[in-house]
Amino acid sequence: MSSTKHSGDRSVAAEVAIIARHVVGAELPLAIRGWDGSRHGPPDARVTLELHGPRALQHLIWAPGELGLARAHVAGDLDIDGDVFDLLGLRDELTGRDQPFDLSIRPAGWLAAFKAMRRLGVSFDRPEVPPEEAHVRGWLHSRRRDARAVRHHYDVGNDFYHLLLGPSLTYSCAYWNRPDITLAAAQDAKHELICRKLGLTPGMRLLDVGCGWGSMAVHAARHHGAVVTAVTLSPEQAELARERVSDEGLSDQVDVRVQDYRDITDDPFDAISSIGMFEHVGMEQMSIYLDRLRTLLVPGGRLLNHAISRPDPTQNPSVARRSFMARYVFPDAALIEVGHLVTAMQATGLEVRDVHSLREHYARTLRSWVSNLEDRWEDAQQMVGPGRARVWRLYLAGSALGFEHGRLAVHQVLAVRNKADGS
Repeated sequence: MSSTKHSGDRSVAAEVAIIARHVVGAELPLAIRGWDGSRHGPPDARVTLELHGPRALQHLIWAPGELGLARAHVAGDLDIDGDVFDLLGLRDELTGRDQPFDLSIRPAGWLAAFKAMRRLGVSFDRPEVPPEEAHVRGWLHSRRRDARAVRHHYDVGNDFYHLLLGPSLTYSCAYWNRPDITLAAAQDAKHELICRKLGLTPGMRLLDVGCGWGSMAVHAARHHGAVVTAVTLSPEQAELARERVSDEGLSDQVDVRVQDYRDITDDPFDAISSIGMFEHVGMEQMSIYLDRLRTLLVPGGRLLNHAISRPDPTQNPSVARRSFMARYVFPDAALIEVGHLVTAMQATGLEVRDVHSLREHYARTLRSWVSNLEDRWEDAQQMVGPGRARVWRLYLAGSALGFEHGRLAVHQVLAVRNKADGS
Protein backbone atom coordinates (compact mmCIF):
# COMPACT_ATOMS: atom_id res chain seq x y z
CA MET A 1 0.00 0.00 0.00
CA SER A 2 1.12 3.51 -0.69
CA SER A 3 0.23 6.82 0.94
CA THR A 4 1.33 10.43 0.87
CA LYS A 5 1.97 12.14 4.21
CA HIS A 6 -0.56 14.54 5.73
CA SER A 7 -0.18 16.76 8.80
CA GLY A 8 0.64 14.34 11.63
CA ASP A 9 1.63 10.74 11.13
CA ARG A 10 -0.86 9.70 8.48
CA SER A 11 -2.10 10.96 5.14
CA VAL A 12 -5.73 11.84 4.46
CA ALA A 13 -6.15 8.60 2.54
CA ALA A 14 -4.71 6.51 5.39
CA GLU A 15 -6.92 8.23 7.97
CA VAL A 16 -9.99 7.67 5.80
CA ALA A 17 -9.01 4.01 5.46
CA ILE A 18 -9.02 3.77 9.27
CA ILE A 19 -12.51 5.28 9.39
CA ALA A 20 -13.73 2.94 6.65
CA ARG A 21 -12.34 -0.08 8.46
CA HIS A 22 -14.35 0.82 11.56
CA VAL A 23 -17.46 1.56 9.51
CA VAL A 24 -17.60 -1.77 7.68
CA GLY A 25 -15.62 -3.89 10.12
CA ALA A 26 -13.08 -4.99 7.51
CA GLU A 27 -10.34 -3.68 5.23
CA LEU A 28 -11.88 -2.22 2.08
CA PRO A 29 -10.88 -4.06 -1.12
CA LEU A 30 -10.38 -0.76 -2.95
CA ALA A 31 -8.12 2.28 -2.94
CA ILE A 32 -8.77 5.72 -1.47
CA ARG A 33 -7.41 9.00 -2.80
CA GLY A 34 -7.52 11.89 -0.35
CA TRP A 35 -8.03 15.58 -1.02
CA ASP A 36 -4.32 16.10 -0.24
CA GLY A 37 -3.35 13.90 -3.19
CA SER A 38 -2.49 10.89 -1.04
CA ARG A 39 -3.43 7.34 -1.94
CA HIS A 40 -4.02 4.30 0.26
CA GLY A 41 -4.93 0.78 -0.82
CA PRO A 42 -3.88 -2.08 -3.07
CA PRO A 43 -1.74 -0.95 -6.04
CA ASP A 44 -3.89 -3.05 -8.38
CA ALA A 45 -7.26 -1.95 -6.94
CA ARG A 46 -10.04 -2.08 -9.55
CA VAL A 47 -11.80 0.90 -7.94
CA THR A 48 -10.54 4.09 -6.28
CA LEU A 49 -12.76 6.36 -4.21
CA GLU A 50 -11.69 9.98 -4.65
CA LEU A 51 -12.54 12.36 -1.78
CA HIS A 52 -12.48 16.01 -2.80
CA GLY A 53 -12.76 17.47 0.67
CA PRO A 54 -13.79 16.88 4.30
CA ARG A 55 -17.45 17.39 3.41
CA ALA A 56 -17.54 13.85 2.00
CA LEU A 57 -17.08 12.60 5.58
CA GLN A 58 -19.58 15.10 6.97
CA HIS A 59 -22.28 13.44 4.90
CA LEU A 60 -21.42 10.10 6.54
CA ILE A 61 -21.52 11.61 10.02
CA TRP A 62 -25.08 12.83 9.52
CA ALA A 63 -26.31 9.86 7.49
CA PRO A 64 -24.17 6.78 8.27
CA GLY A 65 -24.59 4.15 5.60
CA GLU A 66 -25.62 4.17 1.97
CA LEU A 67 -27.58 7.45 2.19
CA GLY A 68 -24.50 9.37 3.38
CA LEU A 69 -22.31 7.81 0.70
CA ALA A 70 -24.91 8.62 -1.94
CA ARG A 71 -25.20 12.22 -0.79
CA ALA A 72 -21.43 12.64 -0.92
CA HIS A 73 -21.30 11.22 -4.46
CA VAL A 74 -24.31 13.13 -5.78
CA ALA A 75 -22.92 16.38 -4.32
CA GLY A 76 -19.60 15.80 -6.10
CA ASP A 77 -17.62 15.38 -2.86
CA LEU A 78 -16.82 11.74 -3.63
CA ASP A 79 -16.07 10.32 -7.07
CA ILE A 80 -15.58 6.83 -8.46
CA ASP A 81 -12.48 6.02 -10.50
CA GLY A 82 -13.22 2.65 -12.05
CA ASP A 83 -16.16 0.55 -13.19
CA VAL A 84 -19.34 1.31 -11.24
CA PHE A 85 -20.29 -2.38 -11.41
CA ASP A 86 -16.98 -3.29 -9.75
CA LEU A 87 -17.64 -0.79 -6.96
CA LEU A 88 -21.18 -1.95 -6.29
CA GLY A 89 -20.09 -5.57 -6.58
CA LEU A 90 -17.91 -5.04 -3.50
CA ARG A 91 -21.14 -5.07 -1.51
CA ASP A 92 -21.31 -8.84 -1.90
CA GLU A 93 -17.67 -9.27 -0.90
CA LEU A 94 -18.29 -7.31 2.31
CA THR A 95 -21.72 -8.58 3.36
CA GLY A 96 -22.60 -11.63 1.28
CA ARG A 97 -25.22 -11.63 -1.44
CA ASP A 98 -28.12 -12.43 0.88
CA GLN A 99 -27.30 -9.94 3.65
CA PRO A 100 -28.47 -6.33 4.01
CA PHE A 101 -25.95 -3.68 3.02
CA ASP A 102 -25.36 -1.97 6.37
CA LEU A 103 -22.58 0.62 6.62
CA SER A 104 -23.53 2.05 10.00
CA ILE A 105 -20.59 2.57 12.34
CA ARG A 106 -20.41 -0.08 15.05
CA PRO A 107 -20.38 1.32 18.62
CA ALA A 108 -16.93 -0.17 19.34
CA GLY A 109 -15.45 1.59 16.33
CA TRP A 110 -17.07 4.98 16.78
CA LEU A 111 -14.40 6.43 19.05
CA ALA A 112 -11.54 5.48 16.71
CA ALA A 113 -13.42 6.85 13.71
CA PHE A 114 -14.23 10.04 15.63
CA LYS A 115 -10.56 10.56 16.52
CA ALA A 116 -9.50 10.05 12.91
CA MET A 117 -12.04 12.62 11.74
CA ARG A 118 -10.79 15.08 14.33
CA ARG A 119 -7.21 14.57 13.13
CA LEU A 120 -8.42 15.40 9.62
CA GLY A 121 -10.12 18.57 10.83
CA VAL A 122 -13.56 17.41 9.71
CA SER A 123 -16.33 19.73 10.86
CA PHE A 124 -19.33 18.09 12.49
CA ASP A 125 -21.68 20.71 11.07
CA ARG A 126 -24.51 19.28 8.98
CA PRO A 127 -23.75 19.62 5.24
CA GLU A 128 -26.35 20.81 2.78
CA VAL A 129 -28.44 18.01 1.27
CA PRO A 130 -28.07 17.78 -2.54
CA PRO A 131 -31.02 19.35 -4.40
CA GLU A 132 -31.58 16.10 -6.32
CA GLU A 133 -33.02 14.52 -3.17
CA ALA A 134 -36.81 14.11 -3.19
CA HIS A 135 -39.00 15.82 -0.60
CA VAL A 136 -42.57 14.66 -1.16
CA ARG A 137 -45.13 15.68 1.45
CA GLY A 138 -48.76 15.04 2.25
CA TRP A 139 -50.77 11.90 2.96
CA LEU A 140 -48.99 8.78 1.75
CA HIS A 141 -50.41 7.74 -1.66
CA SER A 142 -52.82 10.62 -1.86
CA ARG A 143 -53.37 11.69 -5.46
CA ARG A 144 -51.31 14.85 -4.96
CA ARG A 145 -48.40 13.10 -3.26
CA ASP A 146 -48.35 10.26 -5.81
CA ALA A 147 -48.22 12.81 -8.63
CA ARG A 148 -45.27 14.60 -7.00
CA ALA A 149 -43.40 11.34 -6.43
CA VAL A 150 -43.88 10.28 -10.05
CA ARG A 151 -42.86 13.66 -11.45
CA HIS A 152 -39.69 13.68 -9.33
CA HIS A 153 -38.52 10.65 -11.27
CA TYR A 154 -40.02 11.09 -14.71
CA ASP A 155 -40.08 14.83 -15.37
CA VAL A 156 -36.33 15.25 -15.85
CA GLY A 157 -36.49 15.92 -19.58
CA ASN A 158 -37.54 13.71 -22.47
CA ASP A 159 -34.18 14.22 -24.19
CA PHE A 160 -32.50 12.45 -21.27
CA TYR A 161 -34.84 9.48 -21.55
CA HIS A 162 -34.15 9.32 -25.30
CA LEU A 163 -30.44 9.07 -24.48
CA LEU A 164 -30.97 6.46 -21.78
CA LEU A 165 -33.63 4.20 -23.29
CA GLY A 166 -32.84 4.46 -26.97
CA PRO A 167 -35.41 4.66 -29.78
CA SER A 168 -37.92 2.33 -28.08
CA LEU A 169 -38.48 4.89 -25.28
CA THR A 170 -39.61 2.05 -23.04
CA TYR A 171 -38.71 2.22 -19.37
CA SER A 172 -39.40 -1.34 -18.20
CA CYS A 173 -37.91 -4.80 -18.54
CA ALA A 174 -37.34 -5.90 -22.14
CA TYR A 175 -37.95 -9.45 -23.37
CA TRP A 176 -34.77 -10.94 -24.87
CA ASN A 177 -36.45 -13.77 -26.76
CA ARG A 178 -33.35 -14.19 -28.94
CA PRO A 179 -29.73 -13.75 -27.81
CA ASP A 180 -28.60 -11.53 -30.68
CA ILE A 181 -31.33 -8.85 -30.80
CA THR A 182 -31.03 -5.14 -30.00
CA LEU A 183 -32.58 -3.42 -26.99
CA ALA A 184 -35.24 -1.88 -29.24
CA ALA A 185 -36.15 -5.30 -30.66
CA ALA A 186 -36.30 -6.78 -27.15
CA GLN A 187 -38.68 -4.02 -26.04
CA ASP A 188 -40.83 -4.63 -29.11
CA ALA A 189 -40.88 -8.34 -28.23
CA LYS A 190 -42.04 -7.46 -24.70
CA HIS A 191 -44.95 -5.39 -26.02
CA GLU A 192 -45.92 -8.18 -28.43
CA LEU A 193 -45.77 -10.74 -25.61
CA ILE A 194 -48.15 -8.64 -23.51
CA CYS A 195 -50.55 -8.04 -26.41
CA ARG A 196 -50.71 -11.78 -27.05
CA LYS A 197 -51.29 -12.57 -23.37
CA LEU A 198 -54.14 -10.03 -23.35
CA GLY A 199 -55.61 -11.59 -26.51
CA LEU A 200 -55.97 -8.23 -28.26
CA THR A 201 -57.96 -8.14 -31.48
CA PRO A 202 -59.08 -5.21 -33.68
CA GLY A 203 -61.55 -2.89 -32.00
CA MET A 204 -60.91 -4.08 -28.43
CA ARG A 205 -60.60 -1.32 -25.81
CA LEU A 206 -57.28 -1.38 -23.95
CA LEU A 207 -56.47 0.69 -20.87
CA ASP A 208 -52.72 1.20 -20.46
CA VAL A 209 -52.08 2.32 -16.86
CA GLY A 210 -48.81 4.19 -16.40
CA CYS A 211 -48.29 4.46 -20.14
CA GLY A 212 -44.89 6.17 -20.11
CA TRP A 213 -44.06 7.62 -23.51
CA GLY A 214 -46.76 5.60 -25.26
CA SER A 215 -44.76 2.67 -26.65
CA MET A 216 -47.20 -0.05 -25.50
CA ALA A 217 -50.20 1.98 -26.67
CA VAL A 218 -48.67 2.54 -30.12
CA HIS A 219 -47.76 -1.14 -30.47
CA ALA A 220 -51.23 -2.35 -29.45
CA ALA A 221 -52.97 0.06 -31.82
CA ARG A 222 -50.65 -0.42 -34.80
CA HIS A 223 -50.16 -4.21 -34.68
CA HIS A 224 -53.41 -5.39 -33.07
CA GLY A 225 -55.97 -2.72 -33.97
CA ALA A 226 -56.75 -1.93 -30.33
CA VAL A 227 -58.45 1.30 -29.27
CA VAL A 228 -56.27 2.52 -26.41
CA THR A 229 -56.74 4.83 -23.46
CA ALA A 230 -53.26 5.56 -22.04
CA VAL A 231 -52.84 7.35 -18.71
CA THR A 232 -49.81 8.77 -16.88
CA LEU A 233 -49.22 11.23 -14.03
CA SER A 234 -46.28 12.83 -15.87
CA PRO A 235 -47.14 15.80 -18.12
CA GLU A 236 -43.77 15.50 -19.89
CA GLN A 237 -44.43 11.85 -20.71
CA ALA A 238 -47.93 12.62 -21.97
CA GLU A 239 -46.71 15.43 -24.22
CA LEU A 240 -44.16 13.24 -25.99
CA ALA A 241 -46.53 10.24 -26.08
CA ARG A 242 -49.11 12.35 -27.95
CA GLU A 243 -46.47 13.45 -30.43
CA ARG A 244 -45.46 9.84 -31.07
CA VAL A 245 -49.08 8.76 -31.49
CA SER A 246 -49.65 11.59 -33.98
CA ASP A 247 -46.47 10.75 -35.91
CA GLU A 248 -47.72 7.16 -36.27
CA GLY A 249 -51.09 8.38 -37.56
CA LEU A 250 -52.89 6.75 -34.64
CA SER A 251 -54.59 9.74 -33.02
CA ASP A 252 -58.02 8.25 -33.77
CA GLN A 253 -57.09 5.05 -31.91
CA VAL A 254 -54.99 6.25 -28.96
CA ASP A 255 -56.05 8.77 -26.31
CA VAL A 256 -53.19 9.86 -24.01
CA ARG A 257 -54.18 11.53 -20.73
CA VAL A 258 -52.60 12.95 -17.59
CA GLN A 259 -54.91 11.13 -15.20
CA ASP A 260 -54.86 9.02 -12.04
CA TYR A 261 -56.17 5.50 -12.62
CA ARG A 262 -58.55 6.06 -9.69
CA ASP A 263 -60.28 8.83 -11.65
CA ILE A 264 -61.07 6.87 -14.82
CA THR A 265 -64.82 6.72 -15.47
CA ASP A 266 -65.22 5.82 -19.16
CA ASP A 267 -65.20 2.06 -18.62
CA PRO A 268 -65.59 -0.77 -19.44
CA PHE A 269 -62.37 -1.95 -21.07
CA ASP A 270 -61.74 -5.30 -22.70
CA ALA A 271 -58.16 -5.49 -21.39
CA ILE A 272 -55.80 -3.59 -19.08
CA SER A 273 -52.00 -3.43 -19.16
CA SER A 274 -50.04 -2.05 -16.22
CA ILE A 275 -46.31 -2.09 -16.99
CA GLY A 276 -43.85 -0.77 -14.41
CA MET A 277 -46.50 1.26 -12.59
CA PHE A 278 -47.51 -1.08 -9.74
CA GLU A 279 -44.30 -0.26 -7.82
CA HIS A 280 -45.74 3.20 -7.13
CA VAL A 281 -49.04 1.91 -5.71
CA GLY A 282 -47.89 0.81 -2.26
CA MET A 283 -48.99 -2.07 -0.03
CA GLU A 284 -51.68 0.07 1.59
CA GLN A 285 -53.32 0.79 -1.76
CA MET A 286 -52.88 -2.62 -3.41
CA SER A 287 -56.43 -3.85 -2.80
CA ILE A 288 -57.88 -0.52 -3.92
CA TYR A 289 -55.76 -0.66 -7.08
CA LEU A 290 -56.80 -4.21 -7.95
CA ASP A 291 -60.46 -3.68 -7.15
CA ARG A 292 -60.55 -0.52 -9.28
CA LEU A 293 -58.94 -2.25 -12.26
CA ARG A 294 -61.29 -5.23 -11.91
CA THR A 295 -64.26 -2.86 -11.93
CA LEU A 296 -62.97 -1.21 -15.12
CA LEU A 297 -62.84 -4.57 -16.94
CA VAL A 298 -65.68 -6.25 -18.79
CA PRO A 299 -66.57 -9.74 -17.54
CA GLY A 300 -64.06 -11.98 -19.28
CA GLY A 301 -61.56 -9.14 -19.61
CA ARG A 302 -57.87 -9.65 -18.87
CA LEU A 303 -55.38 -7.72 -16.73
CA LEU A 304 -51.61 -7.97 -17.22
CA ASN A 305 -49.61 -6.59 -14.27
CA HIS A 306 -45.86 -6.26 -14.94
CA ALA A 307 -43.88 -5.19 -11.85
CA ILE A 308 -40.64 -5.45 -9.88
CA SER A 309 -40.94 -7.29 -6.57
CA ARG A 310 -38.94 -8.56 -3.63
CA PRO A 311 -38.28 -12.33 -3.66
CA ASP A 312 -38.51 -12.64 0.13
CA PRO A 313 -42.16 -12.57 1.33
CA THR A 314 -41.02 -11.73 4.88
CA GLN A 315 -39.36 -8.46 3.84
CA ASN A 316 -41.09 -5.13 4.30
CA PRO A 317 -42.22 -4.24 0.77
CA SER A 318 -41.82 -0.49 1.27
CA VAL A 319 -38.46 0.97 0.23
CA ALA A 320 -36.75 2.20 3.42
CA ARG A 321 -37.31 5.93 3.73
CA ARG A 322 -33.65 6.66 4.53
CA SER A 323 -32.35 4.59 1.64
CA PHE A 324 -30.77 5.93 -1.53
CA MET A 325 -33.66 4.56 -3.60
CA ALA A 326 -36.35 6.27 -1.54
CA ARG A 327 -34.60 9.63 -1.34
CA TYR A 328 -33.25 9.91 -4.88
CA VAL A 329 -35.00 7.48 -7.19
CA PHE A 330 -38.48 6.21 -6.27
CA PRO A 331 -40.08 8.07 -3.35
CA ASP A 332 -42.87 6.07 -1.65
CA ALA A 333 -42.20 2.97 -3.77
CA ALA A 334 -43.05 -0.55 -2.62
CA LEU A 335 -41.79 -3.82 -4.09
CA ILE A 336 -44.47 -6.39 -3.26
CA GLU A 337 -43.60 -10.10 -3.36
CA VAL A 338 -45.42 -11.81 -6.21
CA GLY A 339 -47.18 -14.30 -3.92
CA HIS A 340 -48.80 -11.43 -2.01
CA LEU A 341 -49.96 -9.95 -5.32
CA VAL A 342 -51.43 -13.25 -6.51
CA THR A 343 -53.29 -13.69 -3.22
CA ALA A 344 -54.63 -10.13 -3.37
CA MET A 345 -55.76 -10.60 -6.98
CA GLN A 346 -57.64 -13.79 -6.10
CA ALA A 347 -59.25 -12.09 -3.09
CA THR A 348 -60.38 -9.21 -5.30
CA GLY A 349 -62.12 -11.50 -7.76
CA LEU A 350 -59.41 -11.68 -10.40
CA GLU A 351 -58.48 -15.24 -11.34
CA VAL A 352 -54.72 -15.57 -11.88
CA ARG A 353 -53.99 -17.57 -15.04
CA ASP A 354 -50.26 -17.09 -15.59
CA VAL A 355 -47.15 -15.95 -13.66
CA HIS A 356 -44.01 -15.29 -15.70
CA SER A 357 -40.62 -14.38 -14.21
CA LEU A 358 -38.34 -12.11 -16.27
CA ARG A 359 -35.56 -11.58 -13.72
CA GLU A 360 -32.58 -12.27 -16.00
CA HIS A 361 -34.19 -10.20 -18.75
CA TYR A 362 -34.24 -7.13 -16.51
CA ALA A 363 -30.57 -7.51 -15.58
CA ARG A 364 -29.65 -7.41 -19.28
CA THR A 365 -32.00 -4.49 -19.91
CA LEU A 366 -30.43 -2.45 -17.11
CA ARG A 367 -26.91 -3.13 -18.32
CA SER A 368 -27.97 -1.87 -21.75
CA TRP A 369 -29.26 1.34 -20.17
CA VAL A 370 -26.01 1.81 -18.24
CA SER A 371 -24.07 1.41 -21.49
CA ASN A 372 -26.27 4.03 -23.17
CA LEU A 373 -25.69 6.40 -20.26
CA GLU A 374 -21.93 5.95 -20.09
CA ASP A 375 -21.52 6.17 -23.87
CA ARG A 376 -22.93 9.70 -23.69
CA TRP A 377 -21.91 10.63 -20.15
CA GLU A 378 -21.01 14.25 -20.92
CA ASP A 379 -24.30 14.79 -22.78
CA ALA A 380 -26.24 13.26 -19.89
CA GLN A 381 -24.61 15.60 -17.37
CA GLN A 382 -25.46 18.61 -19.53
CA MET A 383 -29.09 17.49 -19.81
CA VAL A 384 -29.87 16.76 -16.15
CA GLY A 385 -26.83 18.02 -14.24
CA PRO A 386 -23.86 16.05 -12.85
CA GLY A 387 -25.64 15.15 -9.62
CA ARG A 388 -28.69 13.59 -11.23
CA ALA A 389 -26.54 11.76 -13.78
CA ARG A 390 -24.63 10.19 -10.87
CA VAL A 391 -27.93 9.18 -9.26
CA TRP A 392 -28.99 7.35 -12.39
CA ARG A 393 -25.70 5.54 -12.87
CA LEU A 394 -25.70 4.26 -9.28
CA TYR A 395 -29.37 3.30 -9.41
CA LEU A 396 -29.23 1.45 -12.74
CA ALA A 397 -26.00 -0.43 -12.01
CA GLY A 398 -27.09 -1.37 -8.50
CA SER A 399 -30.44 -2.60 -9.81
CA ALA A 400 -28.75 -4.71 -12.51
CA LEU A 401 -26.68 -6.47 -9.85
CA GLY A 402 -29.78 -6.88 -7.70
CA PHE A 403 -31.55 -8.80 -10.47
CA GLU A 404 -28.46 -10.82 -11.35
CA HIS A 405 -27.95 -11.93 -7.74
CA GLY A 406 -31.62 -12.58 -7.00
CA ARG A 407 -32.20 -9.71 -4.57
CA LEU A 408 -34.83 -8.33 -6.95
CA ALA A 409 -37.45 -10.05 -9.09
CA VAL A 410 -39.86 -9.01 -11.84
CA HIS A 411 -43.02 -10.81 -12.92
CA GLN A 412 -45.83 -10.55 -15.40
CA VAL A 413 -49.03 -11.73 -13.73
CA LEU A 414 -52.01 -12.35 -16.01
CA ALA A 415 -55.49 -12.42 -14.47
CA VAL A 416 -59.05 -12.45 -15.74
CA ARG A 417 -62.33 -11.08 -14.45
CA ASN A 418 -64.45 -14.18 -14.87
CA LYS A 419 -68.01 -14.10 -16.13
CA ALA A 420 -70.85 -15.01 -13.80
CA ASP A 421 -70.88 -18.58 -15.08
CA GLY A 422 -67.12 -18.94 -14.50
CA SER A 423 -66.17 -18.89 -18.16
